[in-house]
Amino acid sequence: MKEIAKGTALVTGGAGFVGSHLAEELLTMGYSVIILDDLSTGFERNIPAGAKFVRGSITDVEMLERLFHEHKIDYVFHLAAYAAQGLSHFIRRNNYEVNLVGAVNVINMAVQHNVKHFVFTSSVAVYGTNRTPMTEELPPMPEDPYGVAKLSVEFDLIAAHKMFGLKYTIFRPHNIYGERQHHGDTYRNVLGIFVNQIMTNKPMCIFGDGSQSRAFTYVKDVAPYLARAIETPAAANQIINIGAEKPYTVLELAHATAKEMGVKAIIDFQPGRNEVKHAFCDHEKAKRIFGITGETDVEYGLKKMVEWGKKIGPMEPTRFEKVEVTRNMPPSWAKLLKTK
Repeated sequence: MKEIAKGTALVTGGAGFVGSHLAEELLTMGYSVIILDDLSTGFERNIPAGAKFVRGSITDVEMLERLFHEHKIDYVFHLAAYAAQGLSHFIRRNNYEVNLVGAVNVINMAVQHNVKHFVFTSSVAVYGTNRTPMTEELPPMPEDPYGVAKLSVEFDLIAAHKMFGLKYTIFRPHNIYGERQHHGDTYRNVLGIFVNQIMTNKPMCIFGDGSQSRAFTYVKDVAPYLARAIETPAAANQIINIGAEKPYTVLELAHATAKEMGVKAIIDFQPGRNEVKHAFCDHEKAKRIFGITGETDVEYGLKKMVEWGKKIGPMEPTRFEKVEVTRNMPPSWAKLLKTK
């Protein structure tokens, strides 16, 4: 007799990097999984066996209405977004249309169809320049449109809970890397960018002197806890930092990536850009709620990421065609606009 699934989970952005790992976790846990993705930054190769794939955008309200009417969706995991934090200054309208309005479209559907739990991946971008390690109690101070959009969705979820009783869990992950990361993306995922630049025999590009620091998080230290949120009562209606704790400078990670790739580090230092200098978080809340006891070493995570990157091979760097503002854009990005 076929085992009855625990319920149906919708994963928006499930053909992407983190979303595909999350979908795998949910399938392993016994849920039916529907993946919604427009493949703008995701790939069909990432979709795990056993998941139903629907190609579409969260900005398409009519499609969302059909999807929710056709399927009894019990849980929503909303990951779909264009997460190019630095680029968001120059694609402000697109950023809000996708990352804010698109998210609200999904929240509306969740409310109307009595979804049991809504899990949202926000970002540490909501903190901006703040005291480190950043805790959930700090007043958010986003410094870029991407962080503003993420924080706005957080507020909207809290409002939806108060008005309609929609149960939510908000995760604030940061600098996730690992297998399936889109290493051809020009504007985000610095470790993936390094891997692709090395594979295409180009120097690794660093904005500024590389002293900016981040805690880099292996994807399998995040995806299982996103999935488990719907089975963890203490995670309900909470905002939770999730990720690694030990910060590294971007320059340190450039050298570590080159070492793992078996090459000498050749670095192209570009003019610094407007970004938060240091961003890493406290995770005591996540440890308490989920019983987290450790994290994956960067050396191991990089090894797995490099193995995946070499398997896929070099990718043509992406070029975002709908830039709205070019003033103060990093020269290397502005150059792409003129290169056809």
